[in-house]
This record gives sequence, structure tokens and C-alpha cells, in this order.
Amino acid sequence: MSEAAIRRRPGTPCWVSLMVHGLATTQKFYGELFGWEFQPGPQQLGPYVRGMLDGAEVAGIGRLPPERHLPTAWTTYLATDDADATAETIRSCGGTVGVGPLDAQEAGRMAMASDPSGAVFGIWQAWAHTGTAIAGAHGTPVWNELVTRETSFVGKFYQALFDYETEAVVSADFDYVTLLLDGRPVASLRGVGNSAARERGSHWMTYFEVDDTDQAARLVTELGGRVIRPPREDERGRLATVADPEGAVFTIVRSATR
Repeated sequence: MSEAAIRRRPGTPCWVSLMVHGLATTQKFYGELFGWEFQPGPQQLGPYVRGMLDGAEVAGIGRLPPERHLPTAWTTYLATDDADATAETIRSCGGTVGVGPLDAQEAGRMAMASDPSGAVFGIWQAWAHTGTAIAGAHGTPVWNELVTRETSFVGKFYQALFDYETEAVVSADFDYVTLLLDGRPVASLRGVGNSAARERGSHWMTYFEVDDTDQAARLVTELGGRVIRPPREDERGRLATVADPEGAVFTIVRSATR
């Protein structure tokens, strides 16, 4: 099955995007860090470009209106067959729809929402644009994880949206749920207790594949970003949590499967 077909499956993380204040400087940062080139994308919400690797779409970056002094953050989009119906389900299950649903030219139909814990995410009904077109290479999104206070309540919300199967590991000091579709892991929920509120509140974290985690972390700093958690090993591989020059947090990882 092609990457495009996989990412069309409702509930699958299919795209990530970032809204920033300085579009040109942000393009330079990610271009040098990940090797992205850029092409214009839909402009309904303002200037917007798509990061490309070898001609394939990887992620989106848009510019915030000058009057909107909002924090920057990567946003995970979940695929849907019907953005309007999914938006109604979000509302009925205790979430909030902040933008849309609206058409993004011929690319697709989208909405921006937040779950009951306050974590922001997008939904994407694909037409011409099916989402991230390649996987596994340096600079591609490799995983998406919801970091939240506890997984039980918010997990039921996402299951109501997309009928995920779940695999849970819950103990006195560990609260982790893997979301699966057709038996295939697609995302995860990580409960971190009160530290979620102290840090950023509930949020979706994007993981980007890199060839060398330590080298990429050093490059983040050289390009004006910062390392929040230095390179370390875990079951997913060698990873580090970093932020770009505007403060958008993401994780870089050399996957254990590479």
C-alpha cells in the first residue's frame, strides 16, 4: 500500500504544519536542518509553503497575521473521509472546533480543533493533497504523540472520533497508550501527570527522523534553536527534544529500526 493510501485511512496522522511569525527565517532554519526546499501552498489563512524532499511534500509552514501574538507549535493533522462530520463529532464529544471546516483550494478540506484536555490538532479530508508523501528519510515526520496529564479520559475522546484500537501500559509510574488502526500503530498518548501543566499543557508532539541525532541537535543550536532535552536512548531509538528559533518544540529521532 502506498504512503498516500495509508495516510488517507481515517484517524491516521497524515500531515504536520507550523504557523510562525517569521516565515523566511523559519524556512531557512528547517531548510538547513532537514534539507527541505519549499513550494507555495494554499493561501486561505495567509502565506503558506510546503517543505519538500526530492519533490515530495513533507510538512507545511504558514505565517501568522502580524496582529496575532500567538505561541508557535507544530500541529498534527488526522485524516478523515468527512471533515464536516468529524467536526460535529468533536463538538459532541467535548472538544472545540476553532477554525473551519473550510476548503483549502483543491488540496482538501480541513478544520482546526482542540480535544477536551486542550491539545490542538487538525483534521484533513484529502482531495488533491494526501499529506506527507514519503516516510523514513532524514527530515520526514516519523511519529506523533499526544503528551497529556493522563491518557484515560482523552483516549476515549479520540476513540470516539476514529474507532482506534488501543494497547495500554499503565503502572504506578508509567501511563502510555498506543493507538492502532487495522492492527497498525499510528500514534500514541503519553500521560505525564502534573508536569504537563507545568510545561506546555496537553499538546501533540511531532517526531522527525534524522540520520544522526547528536549532530542534528548541535545543528539546531547553531541555527538559533535550542536543545530542551539532550540526546538519549529509549525504545524508539536515539532522540532529543528541541525547539526552533521561534520556540516551536519538536523531537528529532534516529529510529531504532533504521
